[in-house]
Amino acid sequence: MTTTTIDRSRDLSQPLDKLGPDERMKDASDYLRGMIADGLLDRITGAVPSADDVKLMKFHGIYQQDDRDLREERRRQKLEPAYQFMIRVRLPGGVCTPAQWLKLDALARAHGGETLRITTRQTFQFHWVLKHGLRPIIRGLHEALLDTVAACGDDSRGVMCTVDPQASAFHAEVAATAKRVSDHAIPKTRAYHEIWYGDARVAASEPEEPFYGRTYMPRKFKIGFALPPSNDIDVYAQDLGYIAIGGPDGLDGFNVAIGGSMGRTDQAPATYPRLASVIGFVPTERLLACTDAVMAVQRDYGDRKDRQHARFKYTIDDKGLDWIKAEIERRMGAPFEDPRAFAFTSNGDSYGWNATPDGRHHRTVFIENGRLDLKLLDTLRDVARIHRGTLRLTPNQNVIIAGVAEDDRAGIDAVLGRHGLEIDRVSTLRRNAIACVAFPTCGLAMAESERYLPHLVGKVEAILARHGLSDEPITVRMSGCPNGCSRPYIAEIGLTGRAPGKYNLYLGGGFHGQRLNRMVRENVGEPVILEVLEDVLGRYAQERLPGERFGDFTIRAGIVREVTEGRFFND
Repeated sequence: MTTTTIDRSRDLSQPLDKLGPDERMKDASDYLRGMIADGLLDRITGAVPSADDVKLMKFHGIYQQDDRDLREERRRQKLEPAYQFMIRVRLPGGVCTPAQWLKLDALARAHGGETLRITTRQTFQFHWVLKHGLRPIIRGLHEALLDTVAACGDDSRGVMCTVDPQASAFHAEVAATAKRVSDHAIPKTRAYHEIWYGDARVAASEPEEPFYGRTYMPRKFKIGFALPPSNDIDVYAQDLGYIAIGGPDGLDGFNVAIGGSMGRTDQAPATYPRLASVIGFVPTERLLACTDAVMAVQRDYGDRKDRQHARFKYTIDDKGLDWIKAEIERRMGAPFEDPRAFAFTSNGDSYGWNATPDGRHHRTVFIENGRLDLKLLDTLRDVARIHRGTLRLTPNQNVIIAGVAEDDRAGIDAVLGRHGLEIDRVSTLRRNAIACVAFPTCGLAMAESERYLPHLVGKVEAILARHGLSDEPITVRMSGCPNGCSRPYIAEIGLTGRAPGKYNLYLGGGFHGQRLNRMVRENVGEPVILEVLEDVLGRYAQERLPGERFGDFTIRAGIVREVTEGRFFND
């Protein structure tokens, strides 16, 4: 049974002028068109002149930014900021063909500052794009059957999927399902095609957005598919998480988890991270109906007055989980079945070569913090030129060269060796550390992240070596602000930026993403961070139980209190 997709994307009990400014902006945007096309023609400025159009472009996968390293100097010279743009690709499940990789590589070299970045949601971001490079990139992506629709904005963001080549056919089935959900859930407006491809507007009698309506979702909505035992996508951090359950004949269906989100605001105790709650099981044939029903509940009941309170987690906590579940079932037209048994054991990547029963081989290439500099671009371009399988982006910001035939392994190894990429040189801690972009491009950054974490990891590696812990896997996540794009609130060691050189330090998250951590130091610099870690890691080396994870130890030892309700307030 399908859901009814009426045009009811805002709280109809409230006049539009009583709702938030972003809701009014979306309502007046003519289904995300705004004046973007005119703003792109303005050559007086490197920006898009209208603030509303800057917001609308996020729905098209584009963020307007500026080089924050140059911001103060340009202000002194009475120049406008060094405007540039970030473009995020829609890449469901992170699966990419070699031909697509080569096109992405060429576009990055021509218009993206000779760099690409792999995100924590399994896709690519172009950075340093000037305004005149926007259309060439988007049209170039179109040539490779890629787009940037709904990669940002108040809609269904890029859909994630566990990267597990060892699951082979099972992974392929779930990955195909993730793409189907992504294609189903993106906005249907033709604005994207008109602005970026030059298509003419065609009048139609049907609603332009039969599901989203004129005001889309109250806030971003993230969907992910996990394949136990791997929780690499951090399924409990998704607004809507699907946990794949297999049977003797393949995929039976999915456990459904709702209400996960990492974002919070410092000094705002009403905002908090929350882990998703598992509410039941749906068979595969009801998956799209379930997706529609969950999103429709948030569409119709999410807060459209206060954007800090507009994520699905707050709707669930305000209404109550039982009420939300019943409303989803009503709209889905069927009750959930009881959740099926499953178990997660990790959320990291498997390195080196792995084989699958189909005779194929798969190798993970470590990409520190997802940054593909010119050397890595050269390396993977050479791989893509000879590779006959796929390239898969992992949620840990690495690349899997997947589907390699036995006869092709030597050629792949030769390319990697020629460029000096050897995973054996990378420490266990570094393999389990991820960071968001932060400075100099992200407008929300309060402190360094991508540029600083490698330095900090080096200092922590020395602590681990002193205590005989160098081979112990410990998850480390750093974000340059409290929004938590690198999912720091579920790491065993989490850091979020407060000011240049200052961070909140969190300990006690679950090794495979099953538990939130807690803050142990607020607004501190590197010396305090290292002092705390020296003490706690020293105790861990001396007092841990056999097989005990670091996050579990910090709770058992009383260093932090366990978060038992799936969310925490700033206590």
